[in-house]
Amino acid sequence: MKDMVRISDARMSGTAYGTIVLHVSPDAASGGPIALLRTGDRVRLSVKDRMIEMLVSDAELEARRKEHVPQRASAERGYSRLYDEQILQAEQGCDFGFLVGKPGG
Repeated sequence: MKDMVRISDARMSGTAYGTIVLHVSPDAASGGPIALLRTGDRVRLSVKDRMIEMLVSDAELEARRKEHVPQRASAERGYSRLYDEQILQAEQGCDFGFLVGKPGG
């Protein structure tokens, strides 16, 4: 595969070809629309307009939203729970909320 678009809400390593869009927010785990994308979906990108548009019908997105089960961290304590409760979105620096005076994510 030499040409494809990769969209991620996380880090990506080892990719050498194609267009890459990273740090989409809100992230999929926080309920962002990227969670509803499926392999083969068409997406329109505009660098000029700083826009990503999912070319999936509203009806299909609504059906997917109804069947989507968000994956949430189940840690009762420790770093995993702290991350789940406090990490900020990419546009806010992916830092812990309590470090920048903004509780929660």
